[in-house]
Amino acid sequence: MDMKAVGEPELHEVDRFDHGVGWITYPNETMERASHALAVPPEDGADAEASPDVWVLDPVDAPGLDDLLDELGTVAGVVVALDRHKRDAATVANRHDVPVYVPSWMTGVADALDAPVRRFDRTLADSGFETIRVRDSTVPPWQEVGLFDGSTLYVPESLGTASYFRGSRERLGVHPMLRFTPPRGALGGLDPDRVLVGHGVGVHDDAGAAIADALANARRKAPGLYAKTLRDAISV
Repeated sequence: MDMKAVGEPELHEVDRFDHGVGWITYPNETMERASHALAVPPEDGADAEASPDVWVLDPVDAPGLDDLLDELGTVAGVVVALDRHKRDAATVANRHDVPVYVPSWMTGVADALDAPVRRFDRTLADSGFETIRVRDSTVPPWQEVGLFDGSTLYVPESLGTASYFRGSRERLGVHPMLRFTPPRGALGGLDPDRVLVGHGVGVHDDAGAAIADALANARRKAPGLYAKTLRDAISV
């Protein structure tokens, strides 16, 4: 299995819930790059016939994606939530004639995008999602923002469910590079209905407990995770 697949993309839907959906374009890749679209209903008092605003998070493009987004509403913007997740953000944004939204403090991303860029800070425009600065470091280079509206938490990289993230009996795991410095300050104590991740299928049951377990056991389960990853690499 390749870390990052090449070849023909195909839309594989995951993480469907009332106001959102996810997809994995290359489900056989080890990285399991997941993308999401979140629909924000119009505010009370707004035009009753107005369609929801759709925010597209860290997208990997796929055939049929625009039809999927149209089911949810009207695309309001595309978000890059990790400095390494430029992915197909510019392509999707240009196709829908919307900006790519990048955190105000994130560097080295805006200039690399061939699309209009809009910055955001404590909230993602008028989406209702507050931002969480999950990590902002130079060693290793890592700038990551989480999004949380009280029900749905999106964490693009520090947490994941792809196999190489998860230790023994973990439904959700801390990234292998952060096992000894898990983001407890940023994510500890959060109790969302669901947590969506940038690598793998999200967690929709007891999400708060899954986060707490991942953060609490990150260090203890690191050796076993590293050993499993090495065994998997050797067996390929």
